[in-house]
Amino acid sequence: MSREGGARAPDVGVAAAHLRRALPATPRVAVVLGSGLGHLADRLEHAVSVEFGSIPGLPPSTVPGHAGRFVFGSLEGSPVLLQAGRYHAYEGHPMEVVVAPVRILARLGVETLVLTNAAGGIRPTFGPGDLVLIEDHINFMFRSPLVGPVVESESRFPDMSAPYDPRLRDLALRVAAERGMPLSRGVYAGVLGPQFETAAEVRMLARLGADVVGMSTVPEVVVAGALGLPCVAFSMVTNHATGIGAEPISHEEVLEVGGRAGLRLGDLIAPLVAALEAQSTGTK
Repeated sequence: MSREGGARAPDVGVAAAHLRRALPATPRVAVVLGSGLGHLADRLEHAVSVEFGSIPGLPPSTVPGHAGRFVFGSLEGSPVLLQAGRYHAYEGHPMEVVVAPVRILARLGVETLVLTNAAGGIRPTFGPGDLVLIEDHINFMFRSPLVGPVVESESRFPDMSAPYDPRLRDLALRVAAERGMPLSRGVYAGVLGPQFETAAEVRMLARLGADVVGMSTVPEVVVAGALGLPCVAFSMVTNHATGIGAEPISHEEVLEVGGRAGLRLGDLIAPLVAALEAQSTGTK
């Protein structure tokens, strides 16, 4: 059983072997698609889709806006594996399930992980539609996916001084600049949810140095660090955090704005994937 109770932890080796058999090639780059970015899968050519629920040990996705499938294909000429949707701790999943896809991707042979999410803007200058390159995070989920016996190939005490690879961040900034796309930088606060934050909580997060807030990403990045898997992450600001804006927040608003901002983030991810693939293969 899971160390946190409830669902049994997936057997990463079995799940990775199943996914490997279903894919036509081994991907070097994988992208986790947050709320509003699922449409990026529709841009793939020669796409092969594998539902989460068809992989041994993985439950189906339950959150609106998260399709719950892996999709392999060619994104503007570059091979990539998209993870359309993710698991969240607020769904009642143990952390071992939340981070299982990252462990599966690493076992599959993925060399670089790109993560995206929808987030509330805490910094007053961040508004709906803005794109933010995550430079660091604060774990306000108050739990770690590494608690318990050490998982094979993972470090017991991973260094978190640079959880988001500096070279990948520089590459993302260069790709954005080359395409004239505004890309801010900021600190992401990961909270458990599923309720949105109170105004007092947002004021606290701001004083602690957070620029955006959301309910995902942090556990995945922690496990990626333990695996030595380089990652880079982006937030799409879908709303002003509570107390920053005057309007109430809803998940429907998150999906609507995320869909619009996701189109622009998709236009950044496509050339970023191409640059990562070129680095991996030694081509220009």
